[in-house]
Amino acid sequence: MRLPVARKAVGPSAPRGSEKHLVAPGDTITTDTGYMRGHGTYVDEEKLIASVAGAVERVNKLVCVKALKTRYNGEVGDIVVGRITEVQQKRWKVETNSRLDSVLLLSSMNLPGGELRRRSAEDELAMRDYLQEGDLISAEVQSVFSDGAVSLHTRSLKYGKLGQGVLVQVSPSLVKRQKTHFHDLPCGASVILGNNGFIWIYPTPEQKDEEAGGFTTSLEPVPLSDREVISRLRNCIVALVTQTLMLFDTSILYCYEASLPHQIKDILKPEVMEEIVLETRRRLLDLEG
Repeated sequence: MRLPVARKAVGPSAPRGSEKHLVAPGDTITTDTGYMRGHGTYVDEEKLIASVAGAVERVNKLVCVKALKTRYNGEVGDIVVGRITEVQQKRWKVETNSRLDSVLLLSSMNLPGGELRRRSAEDELAMRDYLQEGDLISAEVQSVFSDGAVSLHTRSLKYGKLGQGVLVQVSPSLVKRQKTHFHDLPCGASVILGNNGFIWIYPTPEQKDEEAGGFTTSLEPVPLSDREVISRLRNCIVALVTQTLMLFDTSILYCYEASLPHQIKDILKPEVMEEIVLETRRRLLDLEG
């Protein structure tokens, strides 16, 4: 049980003209009637007021508040990691940390071997051989339905069924958007940073298997050294999330390097966690400077 500690004093929020500032429910965002009301806001007595806690975002005259803690809201092109929850007719239901289950259609995936042809009744009968309940997959968001549900596709050899590794679930708001979310880290492991807050850590494969089409998973025993690297990376990600630092390849790698003097199990101690995240933050500031 941790004892209460004094909170650090937070300075006043940024002025109205700035790009982003944090608001709490009930805070007045602006009194200018020229702005349009977006998600996370409402109008009362000609004032635009926040209905959720989060960061204010402005696009021209549209003002919305992006919640700090929320379910995943899909956008086309996002990389996600999900878990198969149900096999249905010509489709799989996938849990992706959003309000509704996502959908992966049989026609939106590569067949084993990468062959391109129309899906037959035999393919439909063999769906559970490809992916079954509990399997983890990496995929890309193909489209978003009007109710907010997400349609996925795995039409590239870099997507597909995930094999041996560790899944870490974090808030989607802590995953930084980048050009690529697949990273082979120099420490000997790889990560998939899903935009939906699901992060997959796995041993870096020695050679890329282009023939399997993303369906064969290696069941060979993972060496102890690889398991230690994966465990350390997992604890580093938990430390970064606890200290609310954005997750991307550089921050994870800096945190990993800062944790090397400590044992893996000690990384989760509050004082060690704070020390390595402070070092990570300092190195990131040096990098930006």
